Amino acid sequence: MDPAVLGSKLASSLMASLVRKLFAPDAPGAGLTDKPVRLSSLVSFRGEKRTLGEKEVRALARRMVTAATESPGETPFPADEEPAVIDALTARLLALGDLDMDDVQAVHLGHRELARTLARAAASPTGLSTDAGYFLDSATEWACLQILEFFTRRSTFVARTLVEQTRNQAVLIAKTDELLSRTPRPGAEDRAFERRYLHHMAERHNHITIYGIDLRDSPDRWPLEVAYLSLEATAVEERTLPEERPAGPLTVQLPAEDALLTHDRVLLRGDAGSGKTTLVQWLAVTAAKEGAHVPFVLPLRTLIRSGALPAPAEFLKAVSCPLAPPQGWAERVLAAGRGLILIDGLDEIPAPDRTRTRDWLLALIHAFPGNRWLLTSRPTAVRPDWLAAEGFHELLLTPMRRPEVATFVHRWHTAAEAPEYEGPLLDSLRTKRDLARLATNPLMCGLICALHRDRRGYLPRGREELYEAALTMLLTRRDRERGLGEEELGENAQLELLQRLAYALVLSARTEMDVETAEGIVERCLPSISARGDAASVLRALLLRSGLLRQPALDVVDFVHRTFQDYLGARYAVEEGHLDVLLSHADDTQWEDVIRLAVTHARPRERASLLRQLLARDTPRLTLLALSSLEHDTVVDAAVKAAVEAQAALLIPPRTAAQAKALAEAGPLVLELLPGPDGLTAEEALAVTVTASVLGGEEPDGALAVLRRFREHPDLDVRRQLVGTWNRFDAEEYAVEVLDHLDRTDLYITCASIEQRAALARMAPWPFLTFRGSHTLEYVLDCLPAPEAVSELDLLDNPLLTDLSALLPLTSLNRLFLGGCPTLEGVEQLTALTRLGLSNIGDISRLRSLRGIRDISVAQELPGAALTDALPVGSPLEFLFLGSGSTDGTGLRGLRHWATLRALSLGPLTSELTVADWREVTELPELTALYLNAKIIRDFPHSIEAMPELPGIEVLRVANMHGAEALSPLVPRLPGLRSVTLQSSPAEPIPPALYEGLFPGIEINLDLR
Repeated sequence: MDPAVLGSKLASSLMASLVRKLFAPDAPGAGLTDKPVRLSSLVSFRGEKRTLGEKEVRALARRMVTAATESPGETPFPADEEPAVIDALTARLLALGDLDMDDVQAVHLGHRELARTLARAAASPTGLSTDAGYFLDSATEWACLQILEFFTRRSTFVARTLVEQTRNQAVLIAKTDELLSRTPRPGAEDRAFERRYLHHMAERHNHITIYGIDLRDSPDRWPLEVAYLSLEATAVEERTLPEERPAGPLTVQLPAEDALLTHDRVLLRGDAGSGKTTLVQWLAVTAAKEGAHVPFVLPLRTLIRSGALPAPAEFLKAVSCPLAPPQGWAERVLAAGRGLILIDGLDEIPAPDRTRTRDWLLALIHAFPGNRWLLTSRPTAVRPDWLAAEGFHELLLTPMRRPEVATFVHRWHTAAEAPEYEGPLLDSLRTKRDLARLATNPLMCGLICALHRDRRGYLPRGREELYEAALTMLLTRRDRERGLGEEELGENAQLELLQRLAYALVLSARTEMDVETAEGIVERCLPSISARGDAASVLRALLLRSGLLRQPALDVVDFVHRTFQDYLGARYAVEEGHLDVLLSHADDTQWEDVIRLAVTHARPRERASLLRQLLARDTPRLTLLALSSLEHDTVVDAAVKAAVEAQAALLIPPRTAAQAKALAEAGPLVLELLPGPDGLTAEEALAVTVTASVLGGEEPDGALAVLRRFREHPDLDVRRQLVGTWNRFDAEEYAVEVLDHLDRTDLYITCASIEQRAALARMAPWPFLTFRGSHTLEYVLDCLPAPEAVSELDLLDNPLLTDLSALLPLTSLNRLFLGGCPTLEGVEQLTALTRLGLSNIGDISRLRSLRGIRDISVAQELPGAALTDALPVGSPLEFLFLGSGSTDGTGLRGLRHWATLRALSLGPLTSELTVADWREVTELPELTALYLNAKIIRDFPHSIEAMPELPGIEVLRVANMHGAEALSPLVPRLPGLRSVTLQSSPAEPIPPALYEGLFPGIEINLDLR
């Protein structure tokens, strides 16, 4: 059978979706490597991202073969050979993980040769007929065709193909150079030197040095390929639109390392520690390895020392390169337009030198056009249009986002060989808001990692040490260790200015101020500090060198991190004795961090007074604020500390859902204080997860860090809470961090969005599933990693559900609930079903014809005059639930038909039961369990009065009780009772004494929701 013919029997969409499941998704950053990616690392049953095993691959092969054999037309081979064909196809698919090639090589082979390679790699099947063997080969080719199509659509394939081409070209060039080198020729000396120089540049810049960190156990030099993190840069560009729509500025984001792909001249701005120098190193190493451009790394702080800025012939000497180039080599490289000139640190040279630096740069550009130029600077060093007239495109490095911070932390701990500290630090960064606000650039992330490891994982206790280390590093040590010489302002002078600016912002409840106001504050401070120049020049120096203050827009200044503003403002408030000012704002959540940090800065008596006054307010939030203030590892009076902990113990841990929700009202501060799971009862663990869930919308990172601690908890209610809060978080992240670790026993998961469907497809199988909303059954099946593992399924509010026979691949499905769906079309084909639930179904005409249902629940009005007119008369029902509206037209007439019924559950009925209805119940010989919704007792007391004596009932359960129901009429009517369970309504627990002794000789079980 030709693959094209097979393709007519196998839908491409089905084959493509099956093939995709064989491969793991692209990993973040995979496109940055220039190394081949082996097939064994791509398949999802090998490598780090295993989601399939041999069993699952066999299931995929079975679906391929079944789809072909069950399609219309002549079968391709005898039916009894199907298991052998499936086994053989499975072996060939599994052989993908053992091939010694990458995806680029596979595409070069073509689908037929790849199919032959798989056939050789797998064990040869024996005993197959000619038709079966021909089908197997054709199916393998068709699968390989889809595999290669998948490879070419992967996000990294094109980039990797270009890398392969570049590598092949480099090899060809090297071989040609070697051949030509045997004959002396002009330029041979240049090429020989260039090879040595590029190797030297790749080695020299292939590491990162972290300045300002002197912790005893922390590395200060990392390999660049381990430490480099791709950051984003933004640019504001003018856009051209049709005349009817006005044009305007457009913010463009791109990976920073791609800055020179679309522009030959770039001015890259970034705050202190944002990664500008590291980016320069990455570009230099990448260029040196690829060989297309010759990199020159020119740090201005080094060049400026010798006075005159260097000409190209002096580039290497100026940066102390040990290699001596041939005469005129640098000029020839630049004249050919092959240069990549990376000029780092415009902000690191004195302001008077920047003008001559620009003149030097422009002279080089005009003399040597066609090269690529990158200049880096802090944002405030020069005005926005400083090089715009010369065609320089301005980019601004953006702060690190949460995924980038997580990646950095992982790489740091990998390089430091300290993986045991990685998880706890990530949890702290999620739950501690001030830490998270600090970790927005590589410099601060590195400092946090180093301090955390140095303290053996006990950060953030004593968090003041982090702030002090960060201030010292940013204000003085980093510049001094980079060789920038004596600073214009000493550390103490900078601190004094920054404190006053921070306190002014705190008092005004703002995070930025205009330059004129800032200059006024500096002016008033000048007499008390040692500084040269007027207020404007001192403020400019502070903006340029402090690393803490910045100018995000013209005539506006702010702090790079809000947490530094709060820390310095609190420090100044304590120094000036403004504790009453702090306490007057204690009810304002914007002042939480300021007050906590003030407790840290305060002297012991001041600290005790602050804490006592917070407790005196006797509000949950301020009590927790006092408790969180103790976390800073400060010395506190023992009696005060005990009072704080005792008052907080009444709140944490919460013990009920009501307490949990009340606790969440205190805000994200609570997340830092939530305990567990160790030492908590099941009820307390549930309440803690409820609190974290409620705060998930407001502080998802911190809430996730709390919830992930409970993912191994065995209690069913805790696991239900963890599943039920999925929609508050990023679907993929929550699935990876929490859901995929849960014990699935008796646990349903609800999927309601496209993002959740995608995450579900990458998790281990769930046997109990709910899909809510408009999902076609094709999409439902596509997101199930193992359809045969699904045993219970709920489909809710789905207008797209028109033919249930599409669920046939769910071969283990025995329970189905449908709510808010249009029809039961095709349900009779689901012959394995034994339990069925219905609510608000448009067309239930197919229900009566079912034969194997033993358990049915109905919560909608049934057509006809009797239950037998609608319910499946041919099914041996053992359990029947009749809910709201279901008996309005039928009553219980016809119930006696199901003599096999063992349990009858009557929900919140909307019509009264009559003597005739109860007579039907008396005709059920096997009935031993009766479940009543308390609404019947409350709203229809005559229904209970009409109940005859039912001696066969042994089990009674009354649900949705409020505690005021009169159950005494049930006692004489149910003389054979052995078990009674009373279930309360949510948040309305039943007092145990209320019904004690009501049923003589029977212990009442209370289910308090």
